[in-house]
Amino acid sequence: MLSKIKDFILDDEFRLVLLEDRVLIVNFKKILYLEDKRVSILTSYGKITLCGTGFLLSKLLDKEVLIGGNIERIDIYYE
Repeated sequence: MLSKIKDFILDDEFRLVLLEDRVLIVNFKKILYLEDKRVSILTSYGKITLCGTGFLLSKLLDKEVLIGGNIERIDIYYE
């Protein structure tokens, strides 16, 4: 029971959640690019690049970012 609570509190699993007009990224390492047509994020798995239009930073926390815009393509580069 305690290990489940600890896992919940110390959750460090990378997550990318696609919503209708925005994307939520949790537990990333670094934002490499944040431009109008391209967003690139470094994760523990590699690099993820979002391509589209109208990207706008909506929310930024320590390990969580919410980006609005129209996503046309997602490129994943595993390391």
